[in-house]
Amino acid sequence: MSDDYLKAAVEIAREAGEILREEFDRPPQISYKGDVDLVTQADKRSEAAIVKRLTQYFPEHAIAAEEGTGHESASDSEFRWHIDPLDGTTNFAHGYPCFCVSIGLAQRDTVIAGVVFNPFYNELFAAARGEGATLNGKEIRVSTVATLSTSLLCTGFPVHKRLANPNIHYYWDFTLRSHGVRRDGSAALDLACVAAGRFDGFWEFGLQKWDTAAGVLLVEEAGGKVSDFSGQPYRLGGPTILATNETIHEEMRKVALDISQRDPASPLRR
Repeated sequence: MSDDYLKAAVEIAREAGEILREEFDRPPQISYKGDVDLVTQADKRSEAAIVKRLTQYFPEHAIAAEEGTGHESASDSEFRWHIDPLDGTTNFAHGYPCFCVSIGLAQRDTVIAGVVFNPFYNELFAAARGEGATLNGKEIRVSTVATLSTSLLCTGFPVHKRLANPNIHYYWDFTLRSHGVRRDGSAALDLACVAAGRFDGFWEFGLQKWDTAAGVLLVEEAGGKVSDFSGQPYRLGGPTILATNETIHEEMRKVALDISQRDPASPLRR
C-alpha cells in the first residue's frame, strides 16, 4: 500500500515542481511572515496544487502544510501528509537553485512514504518504508566514510531568532573536526543528500515536521541512522535531529553532547 501512496506523491511532487520552475524564471513576488521569514507566490501556488491533488486522491487523510492551507482537522485519520511546497524559499527568492518540494506521509507516528524533488536539477528522491530509497529511479545508499575527520557534513540556521539559536557553537566545532560543513538552506535536500552519500552527516535544531518527514525516511531506507542528540529515536518536530551514514553517528553524537555541556544555551540542557 505504501507503494501506492508513493506513486501519488511522486506524481504530485512533479506537478508542484513544474510550478516552481515556472515561477523561478519570473521576478519573485515576495511577502513576509514576521520580520524576515519570507514567502513567495511560488510557495502558495505549489502548496495549493499539492493540497488539491492530495485531497482528491485521499479525502480522508489529514494534511499539514507549511503555508497553512492543509486540513489537519481530520484528526481521527491515522494518515497525515506533511507538506513543504518550497523548502529553500530564501534560496529561491535570490535565484539560488537549491530548493525542493518535500512530501511525506506518516501513518500514526511512522513515516511510510516520502518524496524530495529538486525541479531545477530534475532530481527526485523517493522512498517507501521497507522498499529502499531511490534517486530518479536508481537505488541510493548512504556513504561508507568511517570517521568524522574525513566526513563532509551539512547543517542549517533559522532565518529568525538567530542569536537565540545555539548552532553556531556546533558549526564551529564540527567544522574543525571534519572535512567541512556546508549550509545550503534546505533541510529536506540536506537529508536527501545524506541518503545519497553526498553528505555523511547532518544536524539541526527546531525543524518542523514538514521539513524532515520525507528526508528522514530517505536516510533510513538508504541505510543511515536518524536520532536526536541523546541517541533516542527522532520524533518528527523534535528539538534536535542527527542524521548520518550510521558509521559516524556515535562519534557525531558524542561531539554534540560535549558541546552541549560547554554551552548552557544548548537544547540538551533544557
